[in-house]
Amino acid sequence: MKSTADLRAFQRLMTRAVIRPLTAEGRLQPRWTDDRPMADVAAGFIKPNDRLTAFERLEIYNRMYWFRLLDCAADDSPGLRHLLGEDRFAQLARAYLTKYPSRSFTLRNLCSRLPQFIREEPKWTAPRTALAWDIARFEWAQTVAFDGEGRPLPEPAEIAAIPPARLRLGLQPYLSLLALDYPVDAYVTAVKRRDALRGEASNAREGAARKVRRSRRVPPPRRGRIHLVVHRHSGRLFYKRVDPAAYRLLEAIGAGLPLARAIAAAAPRAGAARIQEWFATWMKLGWFFNAAPPRRSPK
Repeated sequence: MKSTADLRAFQRLMTRAVIRPLTAEGRLQPRWTDDRPMADVAAGFIKPNDRLTAFERLEIYNRMYWFRLLDCAADDSPGLRHLLGEDRFAQLARAYLTKYPSRSFTLRNLCSRLPQFIREEPKWTAPRTALAWDIARFEWAQTVAFDGEGRPLPEPAEIAAIPPARLRLGLQPYLSLLALDYPVDAYVTAVKRRDALRGEASNAREGAARKVRRSRRVPPPRRGRIHLVVHRHSGRLFYKRVDPAAYRLLEAIGAGLPLARAIAAAAPRAGAARIQEWFATWMKLGWFFNAAPPRRSPK
């Protein structure tokens, strides 16, 4: 290589080759994007050795890349994987990552568009697409809650000094509001508990392991509307069901409405006592930050 431009071109070529989707058999594709034999393309920038051809050496990196992504997607989606089964989930994950390849420096963002993909291509999750969509949203919200950005908490005295008609609160960026058609919080928790028991049994005596292996799969939940807040508190992940009126109020606050307008629009019949109780809990959990711009001091 004679220049930085040559190095950049090589890096781009290598990247394109490594991230190229695998064949249905999990191998490096035999043809390049312009239909040239992949063996010829690989030989143009990779040297063979006494054991492997250029194609075979490239295939190692291609497969390692994809197997790592698929493993991470599976780790981030225990509920969805359990619902679909290992084979169908693997098919879903490969189709998703082919359409929406990783574009982030961190694998944390790998499943960020999975709920969107499930809506766009329901064939991968039919006939349980609605349930799969709810589970994918819930599992991605947990990732966001785990390490999403947090803003400084407002001081109670600071809030009390602002009239409700002007008070604007923001929801913490790591907090997700989910209106779900299925109680997937209980379902995913049961799946994780079952997986944990299976892991413990694998290290226990043989009889205990057989008993867990014979245990039934966690049944899919029945349809039932819930409103869920996924968040973190003191560095730990939590999710909390809330009243529909409380959910609408949180949505209105998150949309930027002043507190008085948010209450009037979302929970006009909730009553002052209930609203005060909600806010006492939400403040304790640290769900808000002060979204109002700081007031300028007079010159």
